[in-house]
This record gives sequence, structure tokens and C-alpha cells, in this order.
Amino acid sequence: MTDYYTSGEFAKRAHVSVRTIRYYDQQNLLKPSARSKGGARRYSDADFAKLQQILLLKYLGFSLGEIRGLTLGASDRRRLLDSLQIQRRLVEERIEEMTAVEAAIDSTTQTLEAGKPVDWSRMLELLHRSTMTQSLKTQYQNATNISARIRLHRDYSMNKEGWFPWLSRQLDLTPGLKILEIGCGNGELWATSHDRLPEDCQFILTDISEGMLADAKKEIGEDSRFSYDRCDAAHLPFADEEFDLVVANHMLFYCDDIPQVINEVRRVLKKGGRFCASTYSKRHMHEITDLVQKFNSQIVLSSVNLYDRFGLDNGEEILAPFFAQVTCQRYEDAIELGEAEPVISYILSCHGNQNALLLDRYQEFKQFVEDEVTGGFHITKDAGTFICRK
Repeated sequence: MTDYYTSGEFAKRAHVSVRTIRYYDQQNLLKPSARSKGGARRYSDADFAKLQQILLLKYLGFSLGEIRGLTLGASDRRRLLDSLQIQRRLVEERIEEMTAVEAAIDSTTQTLEAGKPVDWSRMLELLHRSTMTQSLKTQYQNATNISARIRLHRDYSMNKEGWFPWLSRQLDLTPGLKILEIGCGNGELWATSHDRLPEDCQFILTDISEGMLADAKKEIGEDSRFSYDRCDAAHLPFADEEFDLVVANHMLFYCDDIPQVINEVRRVLKKGGRFCASTYSKRHMHEITDLVQKFNSQIVLSSVNLYDRFGLDNGEEILAPFFAQVTCQRYEDAIELGEAEPVISYILSCHGNQNALLLDRYQEFKQFVEDEVTGGFHITKDAGTFICRK
């Protein structure tokens, strides 16, 4: 077995203890690629690459449970590239955070040495920056998940116009509008139609996540038409009748109190203003659910059927009490593909129990999906948007 390392050789190469290698095996983080006839662990160069990823994520402050979710299936090139990009972003954020902390410490030290009163609010700001670490981890995991879902739709959808350009057309943007988006995510809606946006419109993008707003800023780039505000959609910090158009792209079903959010949207809309609320039906992507449950009937990709909360089948009934006119526009599309990786990435990005149930059977699951999609795999898409007028 000359192509493999013993546990001792592997640990020495990675500058960790053999005990650590064994512990990662027990925790289902890093299984050996092979075993000797006597049952001893044997590791490959591919295992070494995965170990480096685990050690980096551990250094960045992720728990073993979080690392397990991020590294599941990371031998797939696309998932590994996505993970490395997110890790780089986290490193950049940590450098910025530590630079700010260093500056605050230096400032406080100079103040004390000069015998002047210390600005303790500055020190509280330092502590606040330190507590941002946990939220950054969660936000960037979410951004990774969003990217996996967007990629499946973008690269394999039959409708070449794409969801975001189509939705942008439904907004019917004209010069001089003041536009609010609630739950903007990574800003993809505006980034994809950036060159076609009217020059004298004003866009205010909001999200409850600072990480998502940061992604939106980077995606859209420098543009004086855009401003960003972190806020809860159920309590919008804007005046009555301030906006001509409010957009909620696939986000209402995530809200705890949907009627409250809709009422806030109505409040900030001008008389005659429009509300665009997109969603999907129970038919949307049902082949994905059928696929995973064929492999394991216990897998649930979402603990809540979001279309039951606000979907194409019940959305008009939910919106009608708040608006004088509600119409529905459906987006005609489907997904056709013949490769497993994009489907697997999509499945692992979902918010259900799939990662825990697939952990010990990932290679088996990968082979199962490859067998199912070879020769062509069809995925139904049934999405659209409600256009409401106040």
C-alpha cells in the first residue's frame, strides 16, 4: 500500500497528533481511504487535502458540527471550490476585524499613557466586533447555500432569460421611482439587470443579515443609486407612503408574522404604489424531494413547507385583504440536466436533516444520484410573482 500513509505518517505530515486523526475518524469528519489487512488506518493525498480544510475551518472558529456540514462531499471539485471561496472571505473578514481591534487597543493604550479619560464606548465597540464572529460564520454558510441553489437554476434551466431578468421585467421600472427591496439576499436581482436600470431611480435594499447586505454591496458594486439598511421587514424604519415599489423576492414565506410584514409594506407604499411578492407552488422542484426520499424516506429537506405559508396556491388569498388589486404572473421554466454534482450541491444546501442522514453514506448517495440522473433528469419549476396595487 505504497500510495497510502499510516496514521503516524499522516499525522506527522499534517503537524497534528495521531490522537487527533483518530478523533476525527470517530467524529465522522475524516474517514481513512483504506485500511490494511490488519485493520490499520491508511490515508491518501486526498485525505490530506480534506484535513487541511478541516484544520483551517477549526482555526476560523467553526465547531466540529459546522465543519462536518461544510466538508460533506467536499471531494467534489465544485463544492470544494465554493468552500475555498467562502473560507477566503472569512479570512478577509477576520483580518479586517483584527485590524480594527488592534487600532482600538492602540488608541486606548495611548489614552491611558497620556493620563486622559478612556472612551469606553470605543472599547464596547471592540467587544461588539468580537461577538460578530459567530454571526459571520452563519451568514457565510447561508451565502454558500444560496449560491448552490442559484447555480442549479442559472446553469440548467430551460428558460434562457433566467429568473432574475424575468422578474426585473415584471417590475416595469420607469425613471424617478423610489424602490425598496425587503430581504434582498445577495443582491442578484439588481446585479443581473444592472445595465438596464433607469438612471434616476433610487433603490434601498434591506435585509436582516449584515452578511447578506455585505454580499449585495459587493455584487452590485459602487452605485450611487443604491443604499443599504439592516432591518426587520416586520418593522420597517421608513415613513408612510414613501415608496413607489416594494419587492419581496422569495422571502415572505420566511417571515414569522406574514400579515404584519404585508401591513408594513402597505404602510410605506404610496397610493397607487405596487408590491411585487414572488414565491412558488407545491409542484416546484418536487423531483428533488422524490429523489432523496427514494434514497432514504427519513430525509426532509425543509422542516416547513414554505409554499404552505405563502405560495402561488394561497398567495392571492393572503394578499387580497391589503390591496385593491392582486394579479399573478407565472414564470415558465424547467430544469434539465444529466450530471449529479449540481443536484447534490442543491440538496446539501437545503435547511433540513439531509446532511446528518447522508454523513455516513455520502459516497453511496453520490453514486445513487449519478445513476438516477444519467441519461437526463427533469425538474419541474413552478414559480411566479404577485403584483399588488395599493
